[in-house]
Amino acid sequence: MKEQTCDCPDCNCKVGAQGVERDGKQYCCKACADHHPDGQGCASSSGCHCGDKR
Repeated sequence: MKEQTCDCPDCNCKVGAQGVERDGKQYCCKACADHHPDGQGCASSSGCHCGDKR
């Protein structure tokens, strides 16, 4: 099975075991699925900063 990339527009993390499904889209973490409320950062361990762009 191919690993899916997070559906957060500025994120390039892979959706893993901690992934969240919302509205038919797959996100790597709850922060991405919630569209980074209050600038909450991406929970990925890869050092992604997609939450900084919100």
